[in-house]
This record gives sequence, structure tokens and C-alpha cells, in this order.
Amino acid sequence: MLRLTELTLPLHHPDEALPAAICRRLRITPRELVRHVVARRAHDARDKADIKLVYSVDVNVRDEAAVLARFRKDRHVQRTPDTRYRFVAQAAGDTGDRPVVIGAGPCGLFAGLILAQMGYRPIILDRGKVVRERTKDTWGLWRKSVLNPESNVQFGEGGAGTFSDGKLYSRIKDDRFLDRKVLTEFVKAGAPPEILTEAHPHIGTFRLVTMVESMRASIEELGGEYRFSTRVDGLDVTTDSAGERRIRGLHLHDGGYLPATHVVMAIGHSARDTFSMLHEAGVHVEAKPFSLGVRIEHPQGWIDRARFGPNAGHPALGSAEYHISHHCRNGRTVYSFCMCPGGTVVAATSEEGRVATNGMSQYSRNERNANSGFVVAIDPARDFPGDPLAGIALQRHWEERAFVAGGSCYKAPAQRLGDFMAARPSTTLGSIVPSYKPGVTPTDLALCLPDYAVAAMREALPVFGRQIPGYDHPDVVMTGVETRTSSPVRFTRDARFQSLNTRGLFPAGEGAGYAGGILSAAVDGIKVAEAVALSMGAATADAAQVAVAA
Repeated sequence: MLRLTELTLPLHHPDEALPAAICRRLRITPRELVRHVVARRAHDARDKADIKLVYSVDVNVRDEAAVLARFRKDRHVQRTPDTRYRFVAQAAGDTGDRPVVIGAGPCGLFAGLILAQMGYRPIILDRGKVVRERTKDTWGLWRKSVLNPESNVQFGEGGAGTFSDGKLYSRIKDDRFLDRKVLTEFVKAGAPPEILTEAHPHIGTFRLVTMVESMRASIEELGGEYRFSTRVDGLDVTTDSAGERRIRGLHLHDGGYLPATHVVMAIGHSARDTFSMLHEAGVHVEAKPFSLGVRIEHPQGWIDRARFGPNAGHPALGSAEYHISHHCRNGRTVYSFCMCPGGTVVAATSEEGRVATNGMSQYSRNERNANSGFVVAIDPARDFPGDPLAGIALQRHWEERAFVAGGSCYKAPAQRLGDFMAARPSTTLGSIVPSYKPGVTPTDLALCLPDYAVAAMREALPVFGRQIPGYDHPDVVMTGVETRTSSPVRFTRDARFQSLNTRGLFPAGEGAGYAGGILSAAVDGIKVAEAVALSMGAATADAAQVAVAA
């Protein structure tokens, strides 16, 4: 089979145009084209009046060798890559040593799935609840302003990604096609098959809920075990004869103890109390950059027209997205983050007395407004030096200010863009209705953000307005604060994916500082699961050698 890339067709092309274009490109007759399958579809909207669809297509032809010879110097005509996933190990029976995965978000879910598929019968712990019960608790905050600190947008089965746009693309480079493994497993669990071909696939919250349940069932059928409402409050670490620290068990919140020599730490970017526990236990941790700002909302129709012009609304294009950034005079970078077309702004706090926001979309992306993070990059050396956990204190400070500015009832502080630019508090909002639940309080967002961030955002807004007409319209709504863009810490690991100073502990995913978003977190979960399996295999082999020697 051959992979033909960069095949361009008009937006409004009929179905029969694709096989005809393949034949023209390969210089073959229709009878020589046996079969074709779309591998990827994107669009090129640089010319809004003449938007193109760009295909990668896998094709069977009658004489593949002749076609390859004809295009041997053409990088757009190659053999189709082998994207099949291959397991790195397989458990040799029940050794009694079961790996433990802490966290059931995308990273922990795929770490558990791969370990289960390799026969290692993982135990998966999560401080939150199963996804259906967790959803009820999350709606409790959104509808009734009642927060459950252990079951919310951040904690529980599925992780923070469950209440998001369900984006499944990233900038990771992976020559083993682990991202394809992730997408394939999602489709098996009920995701729409289009995610295998769309350039920017997404799923949406409602579908993610049922998929997470299906994948849990698969793990359990393979011998895995889930324990919900189980928070890890301490590590049992020993020092071996070589002077190395090694994990040998976990202390649980209810006083229980779980022996464990291979632990995947997939705790997510908001497990602040767990970060502190790990730091106190001596696990190597360092501060890492993240960003803070607000959620900004525009009517989705404005974004569609800005990006697609007269072709706005075409079903092949869907709801338009944007990715923009600006380097400011004060040395700061302002950029859009986690853009959610046709979505809503949601309450994303996990701690009492604090307000944090995020964005969410359903698969249809058909809500009135588009929203994205409008955030400013910050750096440990410049903004929170010294203590590796100082970034957490910074996040908490501004979340507390946002809680008070919103009325101390989990409403969020909001402001018209025109008022923000004029440095005056908003007393009312304009034509754009904010989507945040449980509601917003018009105020002055400068009370909820550092001065350097406010200055950078005011500089960037007119710049973005020149790139996207209407972006800096005075009635645009800004809702604060966005602080959970990524983990403020990194639990540094070595080439074997283990903690630098604690053998058997495998930091993983977004909370450990090694991912950003569902897809990259899931891929990191696969890599760490493989490292655990190889480590357990090596331990088994060492034990066997000792037994033989004895």
C-alpha cells in the first residue's frame, strides 16, 4: 500500500473527485487504482474565498513497484508506514508483584490499559469517584455552587480532560505512532471513527464519559483493579544496600497500606497536596514554567467568518479555531490556550475558597460562544524563584483574589474587554452573554492578576484584533482566572522514566510535568507503562538468576 500526501482539492468537490485526483497524481488509469482510504484530512484556509481540502490517502494499485519507481524522489509518494502498536513485554505468569497506577486521567488510564494488555494486572488508585458520580459532583458546583474537593473537574475517573473540548492533537514527535494507538483505543471505546483521519480531532465531554467507562471495563476484564475514593497520603521509601532510595509501599488516606515496588505517578496538574507530600518525602522536584490569565469569549460566528470568510458554516470545516500569540515589550508572551470552539467556560477549581476557570465543548461544538485561555507565560526564575513549590502558592494567591472579586460564592469575576482596556471596573456586561456557571460578577480583573500580566494583555489585545476581526470588540467577555494551564512542577525522571532519586517511582503525564493535553498525556502513559514492564521483567530475571545460583 502507498501513502500519497498533500493531495489538494476544492472545498466543494464531489466524492468522485478524490479517486480521479489520485489517478492524475500517480499517472495511472482508473482501472489501475484498486482501492483508496483517507488517512488524514485537513484544510488550507489561507485564501478564505478559495479554501482547499488537503488529503493524505492510502492507495492500492495494480503495479506498486512501477509507481514507486516512477516517484522514487517524491517524498509525497511513499510506502504506507506501519502504525501497528507492538508490546515491549509480556508478563510471565502471576509473579504476585502488581504495578500500581496513581490517577485515572488520560495518562493513568493508558498506563493501566497497556499494563493490563501486557498481563501485569495493575491496581489503579484515584482519589475521586467513578466518572458518572463525579459528573454529578461537578454539576453540583456549576449549578448549586457546592464544591466537593475530592470529586470535581480535576479529580476523578477520566481526569481534567473529561470536562474539556476533548482535543486529540499535540506537537509531540513520535516515530512509533503511539498517538495512533491512543486514537485506535478511543475508537474501540466508542469515539467517532473520524478522529483517525481528521487533522484536529476532538471528542467532547459526553462521549468521553462513556469511553472512559468502556476502557475501565476492558482493564478489569484483563485482570486490572480500580480503587476509587482512595487518596495516597504518604510513601514508604527505603534505602537499599547500594544506597539507593526505593519505594516499597503507599500509605492511604484511610490508614491503609498498599505494598508496591513499581508505582506510576499520574496525578494530574492540580494535585497540589500530593505534590507537597512527594516533596516532603524527598522525591526530586523542580519548579517549571506555566501560564496564567483569563478565559475570553466571542460569538462563534465571528470566529467562523474571520477564519473562513464566505465559506463559514460549511460542514467540512466545522467550527473555526484559532492559535495566536504576541511577544510584548515587557518581555512577556501572551497567547491563546486550549481554544474551545462552540463551547462554554467552566468552573475548574478543586479547592475551597478559590476560583479557577477552564473551557469545555461537546462533540457538536454548537454552543453560541467560542472561548479560549488568554494567558501570559511566567517563569520560575523570574516570577517565583527559590522553593520548587512556589508556583502553587502563586496560583492559589490569584485564585483566592478571584474568589473574593466574584463575590466569595464561586461566581467568577468578569469584565467587558472595553472596560479592561480603559482600566475601569465593569458594572454591567454587554451584548455577549458569558457562559460560565454558576455565574459571573462584573468587576475589575486587574484585581485578580499580576500587574505584568495585565500590562501584557492590554498590549496584546489590539494586536489580536488586527489578526481576527472582532477579537478586541469592547463587548467581548473576559472571565477570571485561568491558572491551571499546566503543572507548576516537574518530578524529574531519568532515561528509564523513574524518579531521579527514588527507584520504582515513575512520574508521568501532565502533573509530573511531561505532557500537556489528553493525547500527549496518554502517550506518556504508554511510554511509562512500557518502562514499568521492562523494569519488572528485569527484576523477575534477576530473581531467577539468584534462584539458579542458589
